[in-house]
Amino acid sequence: MNEILEKITAALDEKNGEDIITLDLKDRGGLADAFVIVTGNSDTHMKTLTETAEKVLENEGRQCKIEGEQSLNWRLIDSGDVVVHVFSHKGRDFYRLERLWEE
Repeated sequence: MNEILEKITAALDEKNGEDIITLDLKDRGGLADAFVIVTGNSDTHMKTLTETAEKVLENEGRQCKIEGEQSLNWRLIDSGDVVVHVFSHKGRDFYRLERLWEE
């Protein structure tokens, strides 16, 4: 699991994703084993980050479902045990997933 998270975060960093974090949720009985959260600067940047994460996951043989493609604040790439959240600055401030899952 750590290897795929490292690949995703490295790829997002290469595309200038901001404030990239991973949350380990394995012991929390949640919807996934890990979240990756990243912020983009614009709709175009968010699209690039979404496509980048999707490509990494698909190269690892994982099927992805993308939600929120038309949203200006949030995109989600669901590959089962790994979920990538791509936010605008406004969306990240609104949803505050880090705080929600830290509690």
